[in-house]
Amino acid sequence: MRYTFILLTALAVLLSCKDGSSTSNIDTSSATDHIEQANPNDQAMNSNTIKEVRTTTIKSKDGVPITADIYEVENSSKPVILLFHQAGYSRGEYIEIAPKLNALGYTCLAIDQRSGKGVNGVANETNKEAKAAKKNTEFADAIVDLRAAIEFSLEEFDTDKVILWGSSYSSSLVLILGNEYADQVSAILSFAPGEYFTYEGKKIADYAAGLETPVFITSAKNEYNNWKAIYESIPSTSKAHYLPEDKGHHGSKALWEKSAGHESYWKHVEGFLAEHAG
Repeated sequence: MRYTFILLTALAVLLSCKDGSSTSNIDTSSATDHIEQANPNDQAMNSNTIKEVRTTTIKSKDGVPITADIYEVENSSKPVILLFHQAGYSRGEYIEIAPKLNALGYTCLAIDQRSGKGVNGVANETNKEAKAAKKNTEFADAIVDLRAAIEFSLEEFDTDKVILWGSSYSSSLVLILGNEYADQVSAILSFAPGEYFTYEGKKIADYAAGLETPVFITSAKNEYNNWKAIYESIPSTSKAHYLPEDKGHHGSKALWEKSAGHESYWKHVEGFLAEHAG
């Protein structure tokens, strides 16, 4: 009930506005099922009409049900943005971010990955299901959930292109999947990627070296060395990055209103989307 209230509050504000092995170097100390609150009442930036906000279930290839929130915009011709959360979190990472992306004209899908716990009052249901099914829940194991989200979106929505958006460990996973779905991915946004794990014997930089898709990377200031080599390996001429002058924040929560400097992060995100995925 509490999450439903948060979603409805965010929707009301938007409508009233005018305008696999894992190596964890990720800070998950603030990730809980009920703390780390974003502000869902932040005003949207433009006026696009939301068709609906709903929760659905997607089946992964190994049978684990994936809980997902759909933030759908009416009559959007833009690619759907797929929102993947950071370590220890859930789809709740995006309850404030997704309505703002709706305001820019993007339908969004935010999922619970099997590696996570909860945030902003939203428990990670996929993690619960995966554990009940005795499935592994390390970072790299979640790639099947991301694949399922891509396949679902290409079938569910009137689009042949998606935008991949990753946070923390999932920001490394989207760089892998950008190769696998090269023809279906129009852009990638990667918030605090790093060599958190290897996948099928390769480093994340090895996968990044095959990307011709526009890529945007950002992070906290002290995390630059975590992704410098990854960024440099990307051959795409449409790549961009942003490093804050101040401390900054890890993952997509850098965009939360309560995160100092969120305005600058948003400025660069909006600029990238307008240029490469508008």
